[in-house]
Amino acid sequence: MTPTELAPRFFIAVAVILLFCRLASWLLGKAGQPPVVSEMLAGVLLGPSLLGLLFPQVQAWLFPAPLLPVLYVVGQVGLVLFMFQAGYAFKAHRVTRLAGTAGAVSLAGITVPLLLGVLLVLVTADAVPIRPAGVAIGVSAAFVGVALAITAFPMLARIITERGHAGTRHGSLALASGAIDDLVAWIMLAVVLAFASGEAGPAVVTAGGAVLFFLALWLGGGRVSGALMRSGRLDGRTRLLGTVALLFLVAWYTDEIGLYAVFGAFAVGVVMPRAERTDQVIETLTPVASAVFLPLFFTFSGLRTEFGLLGDVRVLMFAGACVALAIVGKFGACWAAARLRGEPGGVALRVGILMNARGLMQLIALNVGLEAGIVNSSLFTVLVLVALVTTLMTTPLLTLVERLEARRAPAPSGEPEPVPVG
Repeated sequence: MTPTELAPRFFIAVAVILLFCRLASWLLGKAGQPPVVSEMLAGVLLGPSLLGLLFPQVQAWLFPAPLLPVLYVVGQVGLVLFMFQAGYAFKAHRVTRLAGTAGAVSLAGITVPLLLGVLLVLVTADAVPIRPAGVAIGVSAAFVGVALAITAFPMLARIITERGHAGTRHGSLALASGAIDDLVAWIMLAVVLAFASGEAGPAVVTAGGAVLFFLALWLGGGRVSGALMRSGRLDGRTRLLGTVALLFLVAWYTDEIGLYAVFGAFAVGVVMPRAERTDQVIETLTPVASAVFLPLFFTFSGLRTEFGLLGDVRVLMFAGACVALAIVGKFGACWAAARLRGEPGGVALRVGILMNARGLMQLIALNVGLEAGIVNSSLFTVLVLVALVTTLMTTPLLTLVERLEARRAPAPSGEPEPVPVG
């Protein structure tokens, strides 16, 4: 297709994606699900798992093969802006008095699912077709372990805010633990990708480039971003353009060295100064990223997800094991760690539920793994299922805990206790 032919296809595809995501968000919003969950599900439904299964010609017309790279690039723009905002939000949640408990919860929430994921792949070995040709089993095992260890920190923060849990013991603990968890998980993912190359050259470039990158951030990141935000010579539009240019330059560099754009965008958000002008830039960029660009990323991910592959009994059993281990490893480990640190049962339950959600962060990791050639279609579909299940269960479980606690709460003073019937 020529660019002239591709442009109208892009416009109609984007219109369909945005409207469908909005419809899904409205429907699932009635069940208390946050918009990001609805968009994840909508992206899968627009892919071969539903639309392509029921109306293959419609899906082929809406999303022709030449359009997919365009959706990928535009979706990456959304991811870069979103991860920038996530990095800025990460900096806002300082770990102070909760440091000990947050560290214990995060350590458990990373270590246990990581080990369970690695063991699952090593035990199943080549019995399940989840490994691309030429990829070492150790690399696949490490990737699955890291994918199960990821927590959806941005979504976690959004759920806590929307449900009015900000400032509560469990809300603050979950935010602190989730921030540490995701930071460590992304570093581990970068290490896995470096080793996956199988050659010393790319690994050296990634390691050396990462060292230079973090040195530059440490020595000059705060100064550059501070000068951009605090300079009185720049108006709002120039400051916004400067921020986007800085963000895209860093994203380009981290992509080139093999760390991928999302790492660079997150890091820029972390070093941005906490200031009113920075808040204004974030408030300008975030709505566009969330409303327009991110749904394109979800759809691009959905077009790569084929739940028909679960028709293979081996893949289906592996998927079931992955979901079970993901829940036990993250929810169970974080709950147990919080209880061992002396947290009340209700606080520990909520922390485990919130930490269990993978959401968007796991989808990002899966697409990175697929682009790197260490994930095949079957494993991609399995881990998308894990992300969907663990994310969809978050809000209903929180609601269930709240209802159970409300029933157990004593009646207000001055009112008679309910008398049991029978």
